[in-house]
Amino acid sequence: MPSVPLPPKESNLFKRILKCYEQKQYKNGLKFCKMILSNPKFAEHGGFVHSDQVSTLVQSNTPVQWDDEDQNTWWKHTSVNLPKTLAMKGLTLNCLGKKEEAYEFVRKGLRNDVKSHVCWHVYGLLQRSDKKYDEAIKCYRNALKLDKDNLQILRDLSLLQIQMRDLEGYRETRYQLLQLRPTQRASWIGYAIAYHLLKDYDMALKLLEEFRKTQQIPPNKIDYEYSELILYQNQVMREADLFQESLEHIETYEKQICDKLMVEEIKGEMLLKLGRLKEAGEVYKELIERNAENWYYYEGLEKALQPSTLEERLQIYEEVSKRHPRAVSPRRLPLNFVSGEKFRELLDKFLRVNFSKGCPPLFTTLKSLYYNPEKVSTIQELVTGYETSLKTCDLFSTCENGEKEPPTTLLWVRYFLAQHFDKLGQCSLALDYINTAIASTPTLIELFYLKAKIYKHVGNLKEAAKWMDEAQSLDTADRFINSKCAKYMLRANMVKDAEEMCSKFTREGTSAMENLNEMQCMWFQTECAAAYQRLGKYGDALKKCHEVERHFFEITDDQFDFHTYCMRKMTLRAYVDLLRLEDVLRKHAFYFKAARSAIEIYLKLHDNPLTNESKEQEVNSENLSAKELKKMLSKQRRAQKKAKLEEERKHAERERQQKNQKKKRDEEEEETSGPREELIPEKLERNHNPSLLPLLPECTLKWKVSVNVTVCQKSFCYRQ
Repeated sequence: MPSVPLPPKESNLFKRILKCYEQKQYKNGLKFCKMILSNPKFAEHGGFVHSDQVSTLVQSNTPVQWDDEDQNTWWKHTSVNLPKTLAMKGLTLNCLGKKEEAYEFVRKGLRNDVKSHVCWHVYGLLQRSDKKYDEAIKCYRNALKLDKDNLQILRDLSLLQIQMRDLEGYRETRYQLLQLRPTQRASWIGYAIAYHLLKDYDMALKLLEEFRKTQQIPPNKIDYEYSELILYQNQVMREADLFQESLEHIETYEKQICDKLMVEEIKGEMLLKLGRLKEAGEVYKELIERNAENWYYYEGLEKALQPSTLEERLQIYEEVSKRHPRAVSPRRLPLNFVSGEKFRELLDKFLRVNFSKGCPPLFTTLKSLYYNPEKVSTIQELVTGYETSLKTCDLFSTCENGEKEPPTTLLWVRYFLAQHFDKLGQCSLALDYINTAIASTPTLIELFYLKAKIYKHVGNLKEAAKWMDEAQSLDTADRFINSKCAKYMLRANMVKDAEEMCSKFTREGTSAMENLNEMQCMWFQTECAAAYQRLGKYGDALKKCHEVERHFFEITDDQFDFHTYCMRKMTLRAYVDLLRLEDVLRKHAFYFKAARSAIEIYLKLHDNPLTNESKEQEVNSENLSAKELKKMLSKQRRAQKKAKLEEERKHAERERQQKNQKKKRDEEEEETSGPREELIPEKLERNHNPSLLPLLPECTLKWKVSVNVTVCQKSFCYRQ
């Protein structure tokens, strides 16, 4: 059905609808839609809507300013005639969270004008707002069949294609955009990135070079965006193994690059690749002068100088140590490759300096040496000797004469020995040393922290949580020790205590659980899920697992914010790194822990579904006497009653907050999208066909999850 132009009165109403969009006054917008649609003459009407504005409004629900330039260029180019008060009403309802009604009105608009490219575009935008990206792509393609040169639809399609990693389709779409807008920077950059991601480096480099030639940047001027373009171009060269070209390129444009450190690092790497070792050595020496603690620079310097003997290799580090006497790395790195008496000599010097200074992370610095039993024996012999000598004469050796060591030196020696024996699994000896240290200095947080850690390694989690709480009490303003204490409490299944501990640093007025979920604090949620799983509270455990999965979905979805931003700001290297990170995002340890817990729980619930009668007898009731069982059931009933009252209190508090929020929205005449589906533990643990949490990537499942394949197949719960 062809669109009918509106008379002046209804046209003015339609403009007011658009104005309501700009000001997010969705209720008023619906009133004006009703005023037009209530007229039988225009019940199935079409009006005029700017395609670009419709896209922005649906995607972000943010006000859009319409300027004369946009009006003129877009109307001339697209001549958009959209059905369409119906579509506008659908978009308004979508912003209010009324998805079903929104779809109904937009589909009605499509039925009235199925050949309207803007109708298909709007339909695609609704699908995208519901995260149905495949369906949205289909809608965009239908729109492009009707208007193949529509810039906004092409841009929206390219965003979804890169989001879904349809790289071939993304390349084709970016090519169309380049043809339509060859003067725009994003057209060239987007097309080049498509070839880069497809590993067609030659074509990517040609496009980047052609675009670079169009930039009018004087040779003596440093421009950040131009600098980032050159560095991205060089990155593509390095990935294409064009080492000579990369070196020549970085030397040519060196003066126009802002990141001077990156320039030197690229030079050093490329000179090594090309075998120009002498020049590479000079570059890495300059880098070490800038930062004497970077292990990567020492590795490059060794490759460049190619020392043939152990003495020559040590000479490299001795020279650096003379120039930088306070640097740790030139004294620590030789311990990795020396052995025997030389190792003992260097280690002795290294330990004495750090014990005298009082360096708590000394053991962490040396932990990588513990793969070698001979070196472990030398470390133990030296440090135990220090302890014996310091107790008798306050010196590292009884054979020495000189200035005596302060009492704190003995303290740090005992602290190191406690860590040493804990690492070797001799926990009783480790406890003896740490208890002695605590007796001498009962106010040092690190001592209580280590004692809790030793008890954790022993397997006494309750005692570990107790001592970590003691450490936390010494400095209640330390967020790190507070988090560690909460983690240890969760390991000991003390969920309520852990929540109270975290509440010291969460926002007032909301529960710690809710605030930690808002902040995507996944270490807490994964530990909490594991604690609930051990306690048999499968619904609560699944809730935490689903919350973690939602965080990862949000992180993936947040890519949309960067697809256009990074091209506009020319942060291309960071953008490519982001895309590659997102590709392996679900290999992260937090996701794996949550997914594994969910898999184990769903398998258990599938094999042994919970019922109202069996739920109370779920926890170890088989070996109890009748009296003990009765006592346990009574205790469980009291706990359930208490939990129910607490849940009712929380529910009442949530309702009060929601009413206040709704009142505020009504006063401002602004409403946002509806809330997500609430995760209810009781519902989750009785759902025998869960589909919220996707299956782990097959590679991760193969590497890390030792679950029988037939058991996984029997659960049927992770594949759609």
